[in-house]
Amino acid sequence: MRRSFIREILEHTSSDTISFAGGLPDVSLFPHKELQTATHNALENAESLQYGTSTGYTPLKEQIAEHYSERGFPTAPENILITSGSQQGLDIICRYHCGASITIEKPSYLGALNVFRLNSMETTSIPLTENGIKLEAFKQSIAKSKLAYLIPDFQNPSGRCYTDKTRENIAKMLEDSQTLLIEDAPYSELYFDAPHKSISQILPKQSYHLGSFSKVLSPALRVGWIRADVELIKPLIAYKEAMDLHTSGITQRIVSEYLKDSESFEKHLQILRVVYQEKMHYFCKQLELHLPDFEYIEPKGGMFIYGKFNGVDSRALVQECLKNGVVFVPGVEFGGGNDEIRFNFTHSSFDEITEGLKRIKSVIDLTKS
Repeated sequence: MRRSFIREILEHTSSDTISFAGGLPDVSLFPHKELQTATHNALENAESLQYGTSTGYTPLKEQIAEHYSERGFPTAPENILITSGSQQGLDIICRYHCGASITIEKPSYLGALNVFRLNSMETTSIPLTENGIKLEAFKQSIAKSKLAYLIPDFQNPSGRCYTDKTRENIAKMLEDSQTLLIEDAPYSELYFDAPHKSISQILPKQSYHLGSFSKVLSPALRVGWIRADVELIKPLIAYKEAMDLHTSGITQRIVSEYLKDSESFEKHLQILRVVYQEKMHYFCKQLELHLPDFEYIEPKGGMFIYGKFNGVDSRALVQECLKNGVVFVPGVEFGGGNDEIRFNFTHSSFDEITEGLKRIKSVIDLTKS
């Protein structure tokens, strides 16, 4: 095992460092006052400080299930297992399937790669296209894999979004092969145009759908979940209990209190979509102005812009950039190419975006001189 590049590099950055590294939301958009009220309401009941059930706080499970159902994915509270962030959800699933073979995207989420290593899972990486994973290669791989791990909505790190047709083809392939799907969906609500039907919705009995409030509400709450068929949920509960007995009861109740005003939550999501789209467009304009050699595809949602500088070693570049007060994640950390880079566009202010890209340009100019 090795540490996450992103988590480790955070310990070596100062308050003056402009970070395009982590998948951090915009702090100014947190519903701070509403969460303060929700916290006050949660603490009105002393039971909020007591131990809770391993599967999660029932009212919160009901709210999450209702959210799925309203979006055309029929779900009951029994289909939900609350976890300490979706990262724990992924770990629980992989511990249960320890040692299994798994088909993944290339590049793929850094945190997932570490979970697969920790659980001795044999990975097969399939490259992404503009429409999603390469279908024929995916079909050949899942014929030999027990599991498939995909991030169809604004994929981390690439920012790609699977087309509806690709999702339907993948669902059919999985159904034919009996391979179980782990669908990671932390960015599914951060669309700029329109939402997409999840692959899990087509395969409700053959999939684990991972969700989280970290990207749309607050990462510090550490509230995520697994949505799956009851028969898939049951064996996971013992693994959850072995890890932490249950996810923090007080944070679950805070989220539940906040979600009681569903209209307010929907308005909050819409604000995120509008502001993040503005930031994405601004980041792209500044890339064209300061780093015109950077090749990328403009994302349609999510938090990341991914691309490459031909012939540039991004791992060496980031070390020099760190000395100059700006940081990003090299693509090689995700299993990508040595010349690839992931930028986060949601966390930094407009001024920081401009200044950060200027600093990267100055480092590149120095290496060329």
